Amino acid sequence: MSKKKYAVIGHPIGHTMSPFIHKRLFELSGIDADYSVLDISPENLSFEYENVLKKLDGYNITIPHKQNIIPLIDEIDEKARMYGSVNTVSNTNATAKGYTTDPDGFLKALEASGIEIKGRVVILGCGGVARTMAYEVVLKGLPLLFAVRKEDENIAKFLCEEIMNTVKGSKTEYCLIDELSGDIDLLINATPLGMFPKIENQPVKDSVINRCKSVFDAVYNPLETVLIKKSLANGAKAVGGMSMLVWQAVVAHEKWDGSIYGVNDIAKLCIDSAEELKKR
Repeated sequence: MSKKKYAVIGHPIGHTMSPFIHKRLFELSGIDADYSVLDISPENLSFEYENVLKKLDGYNITIPHKQNIIPLIDEIDEKARMYGSVNTVSNTNATAKGYTTDPDGFLKALEASGIEIKGRVVILGCGGVARTMAYEVVLKGLPLLFAVRKEDENIAKFLCEEIMNTVKGSKTEYCLIDELSGDIDLLINATPLGMFPKIENQPVKDSVINRCKSVFDAVYNPLETVLIKKSLANGAKAVGGMSMLVWQAVVAHEKWDGSIYGVNDIAKLCIDSAEELKKR
């Protein structure tokens, strides 16, 4: 059997953790595969699709191709269609099918950490990462509160309207992050605050952290942010963004070859990935 070939595409794409993570996942599943990095400019996407991407067994997609790849491939799954974004393609039986693995990566990261999406859920920020997580919350029938900066109020308002128009019966609202108070069952940080090198930063005050039962921080460098450390010290369940980064890669492998991975193996891969990131 010939060696399978996979890749990640983007532009620019000099610093990506994808090869490290995916090569380890192939090793864990015992699949002999190459995984390369392809820097493809937007103007060359169609040409590279016909001459390179079609010959791969599958590939991952990052900025700026997550939307532009959609008209080129044969079909996309329901969740990718809802998000209007594709970050994984599987080439099977001459059919290119697109998926978005970020939402399921988020859900699996929470599940692996014993965190439930329930009760009062608050998302800090209203960008693309926040949007992904927000849809997963409201699809479970829960109300959702965005806490944002003053300058992001209009973006938050638009996002709330979009979600409520898309998911019928959903309820979303927003407040200023400095006005956030009360008990929170799940706090989700979808801002870059606390990311390396400014690791001393935290997105909310201690008075907010102290009233959270569970916390997810989308920041993956460092492995444990100040927000995560303080939450764990308070006895809350908490997990960082490296878990989501690795689990969304796991979902890609599920789409490619049906591989199944153990929670302990993925937890070890998260730690090793964080160490690899430090080296870089």
